[in-house]
Amino acid sequence: MPAITTSACLSATITAALSLGSAAALAKGPPQLPPGHSKNIGISVLSSAPDQVSGGDARIAIEAPPGQRKKLSLTLNGEPVDLGRVEGGQRRIESVIEGLERGDNELNLSHERFGQVQTLTLTNHPITGPIFSGPQQSPFICMTPHEFGIEPQVDSEDPPGFKVYNDAGDTVIGYSTNCSIEPFITYSYRTTDGEWRDWPEDGERPDDLAQTETIDGNTVDFVVRVERGTINRFIYSYAMLVDPDRIGDDEDGPDTSRWNQRLVYQFQGGVAIGHTQGEWAQRLAMNEDVLGLGHAIAYSTGNSTDVHYNLQLGGETALMTKERFIERYGVPDYTLGLGGSGGAIQQYVYGQNHPDLLDAAIPQRSYPDMVTQTIHVGDCELLEHYMDATDRNNPFWQVTDNRSLLVGLNATNFLGNPFYDVQRALGFAAAPGMTECVPAWRGLSPLVLNPNFGSVPEMQRWAPQSDIADIEWTHMDDLRNIYGVGDDGYARRAVDNVGVQYGLKAFRNGEIGAEQFLKVNAKVGGWKPSDEAVQEGFPFIGDPTPANFDPWSRRNMMLSDSNEPAPRHEGNLEAIRSLYETGMIFHGDIEIPILDIRDYMEPILDMHNAHQSFATRQRIRNEMGTAEHQKIWFSGIGPRPYPGSQFNMTLRALKVMDEWMGNILRNPKQSIAKNRPEAAVDTCFGYQGDIIAAGKNVWSGILDDGGEGACTREFPVYTTSRIEAGGPITGDVFKCQLKPVSEALNDGTYGSHSFTPEQVERLQAIHPEGVCDYDRPSAGRPASL
Repeated sequence: MPAITTSACLSATITAALSLGSAAALAKGPPQLPPGHSKNIGISVLSSAPDQVSGGDARIAIEAPPGQRKKLSLTLNGEPVDLGRVEGGQRRIESVIEGLERGDNELNLSHERFGQVQTLTLTNHPITGPIFSGPQQSPFICMTPHEFGIEPQVDSEDPPGFKVYNDAGDTVIGYSTNCSIEPFITYSYRTTDGEWRDWPEDGERPDDLAQTETIDGNTVDFVVRVERGTINRFIYSYAMLVDPDRIGDDEDGPDTSRWNQRLVYQFQGGVAIGHTQGEWAQRLAMNEDVLGLGHAIAYSTGNSTDVHYNLQLGGETALMTKERFIERYGVPDYTLGLGGSGGAIQQYVYGQNHPDLLDAAIPQRSYPDMVTQTIHVGDCELLEHYMDATDRNNPFWQVTDNRSLLVGLNATNFLGNPFYDVQRALGFAAAPGMTECVPAWRGLSPLVLNPNFGSVPEMQRWAPQSDIADIEWTHMDDLRNIYGVGDDGYARRAVDNVGVQYGLKAFRNGEIGAEQFLKVNAKVGGWKPSDEAVQEGFPFIGDPTPANFDPWSRRNMMLSDSNEPAPRHEGNLEAIRSLYETGMIFHGDIEIPILDIRDYMEPILDMHNAHQSFATRQRIRNEMGTAEHQKIWFSGIGPRPYPGSQFNMTLRALKVMDEWMGNILRNPKQSIAKNRPEAAVDTCFGYQGDIIAAGKNVWSGILDDGGEGACTREFPVYTTSRIEAGGPITGDVFKCQLKPVSEALNDGTYGSHSFTPEQVERLQAIHPEGVCDYDRPSAGRPASL
């Protein structure tokens, strides 16, 4: 069993006070501070914004010249508290104050001669949240019994809630909606075989204890202290190296002697739609590459997109988790974001929305955000179904490479189509290989769009079970505070394909003819609204019978069996506007150093497609005019066609970023780009970490019309269905603004190609409202963005 201690209080409540002066003096009005002193004396909150304090405590700082410190006093809601003075010549006095009341609290700093210097209002919120994310999701399933064998605290005697059992596990003693537990501490060590083991309870030094060399060049025992608990209903943890001789000794506060004062906030990826506390991921929360350098790690299941994708809630959780870290361990020199996929998305979105959360970011296998991925991912099965079913007799689509003309994503015969035989047997067409849509994105459309398709572990412990049956299992409902709710009672949608001309680039380039271009756009269809959706079939639910075989989710598509064009799905303008206004869309406003790193996985059709790093770069350029503070690294292909990185690119990035941040801390008035170290440039690496090319123009040809750069040639970048339909690489147009077909016929939309009068008539019937005008911004995007 791991060694466990109860988490100590963050700081003792303070009771001493200094005189505020006589009533007679105050009656005359407070004297003014001597010239220059008022701006040299002040109070600030270090652990959070003053209006976003949580848990009843906060770390504060008082700035004052040494000669003035003893003349200051502090009150909280009229009660005196200690300043937490330090001796010596330091200007800043730090202290953790406790006992904040729910809501507004008044913190007053006064001078014994000159009276009140500053008043600061601290708004305190419960540690269970929320602060700004709105009404909390329910049902909400607690996972601490599953993860740690710890029952959550009872916060309700009656349902609804998660059933809480007694120690024997045979009697329900109450219910929990907040899933709270008391913080607890464990100690682990890294073995010489590269494993984590619990520190021995007798304190004896293990024979297989490994050592690590920190980023500062110190060699120390690889022993780690881990604090775990709950914040904002999610499971959090903090981990850092400790001196094994001080294990369990927290009387004077936690041991930070081997922490190098750098904090890594570890984000986690995945795709899920909420209703659970989530599972604690040791491999990330105790990332050995990070801890071995001497960095501390902050982690929360609320920052795992494998738990939920509400990045307003996730940003709030990250702020609260970092707040407690600062209260407990102190202010880090810098905070670095780390994480892949959804963990990379969070770094971009939180870097934009909460500028004080991260000082630097290392997104891995990144996307700009999640919500704009739904735009083209929702096209995948519509187009695959068209090629497999609607146009099944056309041999053109049975050539694997041709499918990229519609979906944009990579296609290859290297990976055989697992549905090939059954599709053929059931009368559908199939290519021998696949596009990325099949192995990477199949199942994502029902997960995001189908209110009937979803579940989370431990649902049986919620009471009443009728609440579980009523859950709308969609990404939109997970963010219903943002998307809003429509007249049908379901969360509104932003996805839209009205006016989209699938395969437009292929038609312009002469790769498909006019009749094929018109047919795909007439028959591709759209997704049914939520209130018409039905449960999925095979391969998601049930057996592969002829009636149940439905890998495309065609039962939830709007199709047409007649000569009439199939309906398209339409996004809600208010939902789109809200996504922008709440920052769920990354529009490119981020002012921190970024190393965007990616192991190239296009050959195996992995969902982390390579163009996303450049979509993000273009958004940053569009917003800020430059993206010199975002550098892109790809790591290489080994023996072709197998992808992946065989060297530790993350560890290399951590060391380069530490150098970059060191430059910024030493030269804060110099720009981020000018503080870049020599290695912080666009780079592509080979299979074993050798540099193929580095520096300016290695990625040319992707975001410009120049020739292919050295890295562009080595690592081909593909597109999406919306780019193939004429949209921008940024991929952020939910609902295009429309122009009449008559205008498109005359403005070069179709290149040098022309249509017969009958074809023009069909084109107008397919797009009665007009076709996409991608020279204009997304409909619903606020003019201020």
